[in-house]
Amino acid sequence: MAHEGLWQQLIGLDRQKTAENAKCQYHSDPERYLVTMLNTEYVVNLSNRQIFSVQAGSPPVPAEFLEQLCLLAYLINAQDLPVAHKLVRPETLPGGQFFFRGPHSLPTEKLEETFGDCPEVLHQIAEQFDAKRCEFGDGSIGLYVLPRIPITTVVWRGCDEFPARASILFDQTAAAHLPLDALLAAVNLAVDAVIKASEQSN
Repeated sequence: MAHEGLWQQLIGLDRQKTAENAKCQYHSDPERYLVTMLNTEYVVNLSNRQIFSVQAGSPPVPAEFLEQLCLLAYLINAQDLPVAHKLVRPETLPGGQFFFRGPHSLPTEKLEETFGDCPEVLHQIAEQFDAKRCEFGDGSIGLYVLPRIPITTVVWRGCDEFPARASILFDQTAAAHLPLDALLAAVNLAVDAVIKASEQSN
């Protein structure tokens, strides 16, 4: 089974405390957590070790590998800490200076390719993620990947003199709730979701 070690860790934790830390719901029959990720509700079922998303009027959809990783790691690691409302660059997170490099680089190029000519599209799709419009760059939004994990995506428009540029910022508390590999997975999921939403809006 995928993520066997994470399931073992999660099952060993106090249910109510875990739900409190993760700002999610716990139900006991069957044992499951309900967690919102990217404005979609997921059921993390401890009874059969399955995770799936649920949307009104649609059948449950099994979670993909990265979705499972993010949800399990988040439930295990989340702390009862309020959002600091202080944006930081990834390299300033503990260990981030060495982690977010090479194959672990944040997917800013995808944002540049998709929104470099039209950063304002970010604002048009913000509502789909219950995101807020920010005033950074030429287009920026702040959205919650998970209940305690907000990220801010910023895009500067490309022109004849300068290529498009994008940045991803975290709340100062991000690394308290997710290890860096799961945080990177969460960002990749968010960026892919935002790009998919922009393609569907065209």
